[in-house]
Amino acid sequence: MDLRKLKTLIDLVENSGIAELEIQEGEERVRITRALSPTQQAAMLHASTVVPVAAAPAAAPAVAPAAIPVELPPEEPEGHVVKSPMVGTFYRAASPGAKHFVEVGDTVQAGDTLCIIEAMKLMNEIESDKSGVVKEILVENGQPVEFGQPLVLIG
Repeated sequence: MDLRKLKTLIDLVENSGIAELEIQEGEERVRITRALSPTQQAAMLHASTVVPVAAAPAAAPAVAPAAIPVELPPEEPEGHVVKSPMVGTFYRAASPGAKHFVEVGDTVQAGDTLCIIEAMKLMNEIESDKSGVVKEILVENGQPVEFGQPLVLIG
């Protein structure tokens, strides 16, 4: 694969917004990936080739895009955030037809059940560790959650 083809492929990835492109022609294979790093807030294109040593073309240089969109870090919510103590599935009620444990605007006391997280077929009640008013429910019903993921905002 010649450098003009590589440059065209890199431009294609850069301009189209796709994250990854892999093309194989005979024994030559090219994989171009584009990743945004939140800490660096810069786009980087990476081109790599896997070809036999005897037929290896010159490596393509990494190309930086002309305009990099700047993403601002998400705003920190005001209030107390109740975070998931485990990995599992978030549920707002004890059963599909039951009333939700809390709604936005409800007043909760420390120890009140906010939701359930199902982990390994066990239903774990997540209790409020602070009294206040539920400002926001940050997870959709039935959505998987990770350890430390914000669940409910209490003000």
